[in-house]
Amino acid sequence: MKQTDKKSSNLLRLIILALMGTISMVLMFLNFPLPMLPQYLKIDFSEVPALIAALIFTPVAGIAVEAIKNLLYLIYTGAGDPIGVFSNFLAGVLFVVPAAYLYHKFKGVKSLVSGLVAGTVIMSVGMGLLNYYLLLPAYSWFMGWETMSAQVKWVTIAAGILPFNIIKGVVIALLFVPLFLKLKPWMERKRISVS
Repeated sequence: MKQTDKKSSNLLRLIILALMGTISMVLMFLNFPLPMLPQYLKIDFSEVPALIAALIFTPVAGIAVEAIKNLLYLIYTGAGDPIGVFSNFLAGVLFVVPAAYLYHKFKGVKSLVSGLVAGTVIMSVGMGLLNYYLLLPAYSWFMGWETMSAQVKWVTIAAGILPFNIIKGVVIALLFVPLFLKLKPWMERKRISVS
């Protein structure tokens, strides 16, 4: 009997992760650019389902939702920009994992807020470094452009990528905290039903 319960619990967990990944992919299409920043940097709310999954289960569930979202997006859009999709995955993981980790460690709204702040800082700094050393060179190669100079990369990061990630983290955090307070009883029930 216990083995059957464990199988149904695992199935429910997979269904929730697949559902959250699909919702997250749809939210990726509802994006908008920010004034004063490059048009290719667009805010969306696709990290919200990943955060919900990571808080119900573990930070690894958030990574799984980010992976599902980006794989579905890549398949749906026909792999037009794989580096942008990979970049979105990395940014989502850098944001979701610290938030979920701190929440699970201390269990409370304060720890969630601290985690969202930490996630914003880690995402912003991490994406700046990843863009400098990996993503911008890969994007230049993929597009067939000349290699970017160090100065061009720093200007791109300082004037676009860094402020964008800070704003994105703040906007998602401001949206997610009230949503979390409303969803907390439902999330607790889900956590109990799959444990």
